[in-house]
Amino acid sequence: MALFLEKKGKMNEKKWVVYLLRCSDNSLYCGISNNIEKRLIEHNSGMGAKYTNSRRPVVLVVASCKMTKGDALKLEYGIKQLPADAKIKELEKWS
Repeated sequence: MALFLEKKGKMNEKKWVVYLLRCSDNSLYCGISNNIEKRLIEHNSGMGAKYTNSRRPVVLVVASCKMTKGDALKLEYGIKQLPADAKIKELEKWS
């Protein structure tokens, strides 16, 4: 599935990434961040998303290259629409 992202120049800085985490129950969590290291610490300390709070520890599986926030939100939405087995492959295309 090809996901469309706008390639035009924007005023937003390209500092956002889309990431996939593997949770302790083997499920995947997809999110965006402009500071992936800090966000991973938040997820593992229970200060991240409700979903990951009860599924700790979490491990980073893959993260995209840096992009604008708008593009990251579009890609995150597209990844979340995919079946679990396709999410990693799709996001690896953007890393």
